Amino acid sequence: MGLLARKVVVVTAAAGTSLRVVDSHTAGEPTRVVVDGGPDLGNGSLASQRRRLQDEHDDLRRAVILEPRGSDALVGALLCRTPNKACAAGVIFFNNVGYLGMCGHGAIGVAVTLAHLGRVELGALRLDTPVGTVAVDLTGPNDATVENVESYCWRADVAVDVDGLGTVHGDVAWGGNWFFLVDRAPVPLDLAHEAALTEAARRIKAALASQGVRGADGAEIDHIELFGPPRADHADSRNFVLCPGDAYDRSPCGTGTSAKLACLAARGTLAPGEPWVQESVIGSHFTARYRPAANGRIVPSISGQAYVCAEATLIRHAADPFRDGIG
Repeated sequence: MGLLARKVVVVTAAAGTSLRVVDSHTAGEPTRVVVDGGPDLGNGSLASQRRRLQDEHDDLRRAVILEPRGSDALVGALLCRTPNKACAAGVIFFNNVGYLGMCGHGAIGVAVTLAHLGRVELGALRLDTPVGTVAVDLTGPNDATVENVESYCWRADVAVDVDGLGTVHGDVAWGGNWFFLVDRAPVPLDLAHEAALTEAARRIKAALASQGVRGADGAEIDHIELFGPPRADHADSRNFVLCPGDAYDRSPCGTGTSAKLACLAARGTLAPGEPWVQESVIGSHFTARYRPAANGRIVPSISGQAYVCAEATLIRHAADPFRDGIG
C-alpha cells in the first residue's frame, strides 16, 4: 500500500505575508521574538522606531500577540536595526494592549534566542531598547544576567483608597516600566488565588488613576506588583505582577524586580551587591543585585534562565478575516 499523497500549499506574497518567530520562556513567562518579516522602521533611535511601529504597523503586534496565533500572557519582541554599533541588536517589546519600555524576562529571552540562532556567542553583549541600552552576560546557552536601565523609587509609602480593599500603601518606582509595589498582598500568592489577585491589582490600578497617582512627568502606572513571604527557603520574597492588558507575569518580572531593588536601596535595607532572590507566583526565581548610580538611582542586574521552545512561521493570509488577530 502506498502512502497517501499530501497536497503542498505554497504561500506566496499574493496569498499573504509571513513572519518568522522563535518562542522561548524565561522562568515560565513566554517571549516571542520576531526574527524576520517585520516592517522597515528606518535607522533612527529605538524610541522613534517604536513610535513608527505603533503608529504605522500596529497590525504586526496584533498578529503576533493576539489570538488565534498568540495569547494574553505572551510578550513580543521585534528585532530591528540599531544606530548603536556597540549593540548586537535593537529590540522593541510589546504585549496584548501596547508597547513596553523594557522587559527583563524578554531581554533574557532575546539573548538566549540570538545565541540559539548563532547570531551571538556566549559572553557579553548589549541590546538597544526604547528606554536605553542594556547589557547582557550570556553565561550559558540558557543562562543570562541582564544589567537593566537605571531604576529609582519615585514616591514611597503612597496611600490609596481602593474599592473593597480599604487603604492600600505602596511605592511608585521605575524599573524600565512604572510600578506600584504593595508589600502585603490581600490573599495568598498562589495560582489558586490568581483570580482574586488579578481583581485586587485591577482595583488598585483603577484607584491610582482616579486619585491622580502617577509616575514622573505624569506617566501612567501600568504595572501592579503585590508581595508576600516566599515559599522557597533561599528566596527573599514572592510576588504577583499584573501587566498592562490584565495578564499576570509568570516570571518574577525583571523590571518589577528592578523597581523593588530601587525601593529597597532607597530605604537602606539592601546593600549594593547583596543578592535578592525574587520568587514568582508560580515558584520560579530571579537573582538580582544592584550597584549605585547618580542622584539616588541604581543599576540593577537580573539573572535568570530562558529556554527556546518553538520555531515557527506565522502566516497572515490575505483572505483570513483574523489575519491581524482577534479583538
